[in-house]
Amino acid sequence: MRKKMIQFSIITIFPNMFNPIFKYGIIRQAIKKKIINIKILNLRDFSINKRKTVDDKIYGGGPGMLIMFLPLFKAVINAKKNYKEKSIVIYLSPQGKVLKHNHIKYFIKKKHLIFICGRYKGIDERFIQTQVDEEWSIGDFVLTGGELPAMIFIDAITRSIPGVLNNKHSLIEESFNNDLLDCPNYTRPKNIANHIVPSILLSGNHKKIKEWRLKHSLKNTLLKRPDLLKNKKNKK
Repeated sequence: MRKKMIQFSIITIFPNMFNPIFKYGIIRQAIKKKIINIKILNLRDFSINKRKTVDDKIYGGGPGMLIMFLPLFKAVINAKKNYKEKSIVIYLSPQGKVLKHNHIKYFIKKKHLIFICGRYKGIDERFIQTQVDEEWSIGDFVLTGGELPAMIFIDAITRSIPGVLNNKHSLIEESFNNDLLDCPNYTRPKNIANHIVPSILLSGNHKKIKEWRLKHSLKNTLLKRPDLLKNKKNKK
């Protein structure tokens, strides 16, 4: 039996950026199947003044603005309201732990993930220290905000939840499982400008096909991401 649905809560100053994820692909299907639910909270709704501002100048001077503590605090309280399960507050930041494929299993065990989408120079450090449970990143680079990382996290987590993908073998055979990249894959036609599909894949010999795929998965990984093979060796 599938566990209770995963709740994603997203705190952002640009809620309309998330409209497309409700309309397309696996996320739309997972919502329809009630495997996940997504709640978008507009941070400006929790502003402490009539102008709906949520940012202010940085103490000590310097460029940029910082998102204030109180609007974020009020938004998180609202996200947790009427939700009895344990909530994990995640700040999406380039200073966080970088998301890897093997982390996804950790996230699909959670019941309520609250994503804080930073903007400007970031958010008040006191909020990070007292309200954030975990900091995560999608890579060692800086974006204008946390909205795109939030979408990436939700997509990566959702597609790994049992029952979301129509074919469960899709998860087993894709890149990064067992620290290997996927092998080359082909579809019709068999011949494109004298580039021909390897004959073994047309043979119907499933044992030989499996061996070919493993061999070329290893080759792909060695050529494109040798660091993965090093990681695999270190785990032994």
